[in-house]
Amino acid sequence: MQTVVGIRFKKAGKIYYFDPCEIALAVGDHVIVETARGLEFGDVVIGPRQVEDDQIVAPLKPVQRKATPQDEEKVLENRDKEKDAFKLCEQKIRTHGLPMNLVDVEYTFDVNKIIFYFTADGRIDFRELVKDLAAVFRTRIELRQIGVRDEAKMMGGIGCCGRSLCCATFLGDFEPVSIRMAKDQNLSLNPTKISGICGRLMCCLKYESDCYHSCCKRVLPPAIGVEVVTIDGEGKVMTVNPARKTATVQLVHDKTVEIPWEEIVEKE
Repeated sequence: MQTVVGIRFKKAGKIYYFDPCEIALAVGDHVIVETARGLEFGDVVIGPRQVEDDQIVAPLKPVQRKATPQDEEKVLENRDKEKDAFKLCEQKIRTHGLPMNLVDVEYTFDVNKIIFYFTADGRIDFRELVKDLAAVFRTRIELRQIGVRDEAKMMGGIGCCGRSLCCATFLGDFEPVSIRMAKDQNLSLNPTKISGICGRLMCCLKYESDCYHSCCKRVLPPAIGVEVVTIDGEGKVMTVNPARKTATVQLVHDKTVEIPWEEIVEKE
């Protein structure tokens, strides 16, 4: 067993585990840790806990120290520098006529590297762009091409449900989403209705699918198409709603009613 803390470097970003090294840490604390990119400023989102050795990716790096007010000021300064770097990079992209869309700019805490995130339809030869940026900033430059789902996560926005995007608020990792999940939930298979603003299948289809399956395991729903008997008369099951545990039944006179599962009896 080993004591670890979970640290996140971006809102809704992936959680990484570090060794607290006898430093008293709690959820919400700001810390300085060493990563493959150098020193980074992060937030403790999982307090100290014991985990099995086989659940840790060795070697486990230590937390350097708690962040000071000076560290927090430096982070704010880096955020201002990122805005200026974004504008300059956009100008350079237009100068070189590159078919790419700049999404975000990130300074590492120690300003040892500047990362420019962009989207493009294909491969981009940005070697001359990197030379120009390195000449201006005089530090390591990395241009990283990302996908449309990552772009939506960074940019944020409002989903069709009227709430902030799941990926930008609480989903740390993207998980595969399939059309089968939409079918299991009896959703319209119209791409415009089950796709997010990124153009891919909505992330909620994945984690809500688990809820639907658990509901169906506790109480088995009636099969679609079977003839049943209800308090309103005989009819046929048209759709089922696992979340509400109800079924839509078409009665003999073409009237449709929504009835709880436990009030439906399959016709013999």
